[in-house]
Amino acid sequence: MKSSNSLPSRVGRNPFVHELKFTLTEKIKIGLMSVTVFPLRLLLVSFLMLLAWPFAFTASLGRSEYVVEPQSWWRRLLDVCLRAIMRAMWFCGGFHWIRVKGQQAAPSEAPILTVAPHSSYFDAIPITMTMCSIVTKLESRSIPVWGTLISYIRPVFVFRSDQDSRRKTVEEIKRRAKSGGEWPQIMIFPEGTCTNRSGLILFKAGAFIPGVPVQPVVLRYPNKLDTVSWTWQGPGAFKILWLTLCQLHNPMEIEYLPIYTPSTEEKENSALFANNVRKLMAKALELPLTDLSFDDRDISLSHGPLCIYNYSILLEFNRLVCRLGLRAGATSKSLEEQVRRARKLQGDGLGLEDFARFLNLPVTDPLAQVHSLFDKHGDGLIDIRLYIIALSTVYQPSKTMETLKLAFKMYESEDNGTVLEEDLASILEMMLGVEEVELSGVFLSLEGSDEGKITYDELHGFIEQHPYFIQDYLDFKNHPRKLCIGRPKSCNGQNHNKDV
Repeated sequence: MKSSNSLPSRVGRNPFVHELKFTLTEKIKIGLMSVTVFPLRLLLVSFLMLLAWPFAFTASLGRSEYVVEPQSWWRRLLDVCLRAIMRAMWFCGGFHWIRVKGQQAAPSEAPILTVAPHSSYFDAIPITMTMCSIVTKLESRSIPVWGTLISYIRPVFVFRSDQDSRRKTVEEIKRRAKSGGEWPQIMIFPEGTCTNRSGLILFKAGAFIPGVPVQPVVLRYPNKLDTVSWTWQGPGAFKILWLTLCQLHNPMEIEYLPIYTPSTEEKENSALFANNVRKLMAKALELPLTDLSFDDRDISLSHGPLCIYNYSILLEFNRLVCRLGLRAGATSKSLEEQVRRARKLQGDGLGLEDFARFLNLPVTDPLAQVHSLFDKHGDGLIDIRLYIIALSTVYQPSKTMETLKLAFKMYESEDNGTVLEEDLASILEMMLGVEEVELSGVFLSLEGSDEGKITYDELHGFIEQHPYFIQDYLDFKNHPRKLCIGRPKSCNGQNHNKDV
């Protein structure tokens, strides 16, 4: 039996997780602030937000959504009042001094501002200070009070219900960016989601597709106690608000970096453009680059008795199947159908063309890359069952027992429903994202099972009885390797989770 402290640990911080730990002194201070300062601050913040509403509503009257009219004197006056009210609101929330470094470029010089890291709804501070446009979902327009404020800054609305929404959004960003400064600057958070600021995750390409100069803007919250980070796993929105308003002072820094003008190559390759800007911003922030994206969050946050142990091994697979549309097209029904077809093959190796026919796709470079990930022996043949297990794992990363059940359906004997020990090892290696699993501890602990064989019900019951199944009963012989799923001979054996 392997003890939990002997397993190789996951290295680095998960950017989608934020944990708060308080000292006794901090708890006492928060308790005192909760009954004294917090109610007053919340009242003032709410009042100032309500006060801003009629100014934003009046300033938006009669404006076109497609053309920018010359701003009249009364609209300019309302704009100044709005900025003052919003700054007072943040002041009442504890953001007394906001340090601004560098100079904001003119819209004609840099029509797009790329802001990172994105970690909180308090990142709205630079938006209210500059009144730049943003990219936001259409539903935000209907939020009481706040929706009027959002509409005032002429956002680019994303229609989630429109299948062609992404293309239309990019076209609108292009139109505004190439207006020669006629439209307000667009402030975009290219990470596309909130993180804990432990590193910069991959940038989405939307801000960089127009191929125009951008001005990178970096945000810092140099507070000792991080109460502002709002991530996928951690304190909720109201708790973040409560804890932040309970701080005596919330420092914030906004730094405008020099304008980044793309090269000819970068104009033609938005991914390269985005990555180079990301590197520049990471250097200014002195943060590492983290090769995770918004689409990877569910994989990195997987939970359950068989949660992904080394998720880096499945990340590129996930990105490839997303590019091919296989992840979006995956459903419980389609997985069941693939399982049924795979069982008939009984582990027969599939070449690239057979693999393409199985998925009803043409042979392309991305498909060839997916196929190569499962080429265990380097002979151009793969076991389709491993692909289906990997797809189910990234499709439903927190429903591990459902993936396990699908795997058993493909491997189990027709006579007694058992799976061989070596087949179970292959299943778990794929689900956990590790290279080689030793199961002797599991089979030694099972009573009454056939030697070297196990049924789904036996394993399911055993896992339910042992909540620390991975730590206590699985032995990982070697360190997990990056990619090369099932290809022990061609990998270097290093753990590539260091940036995660």
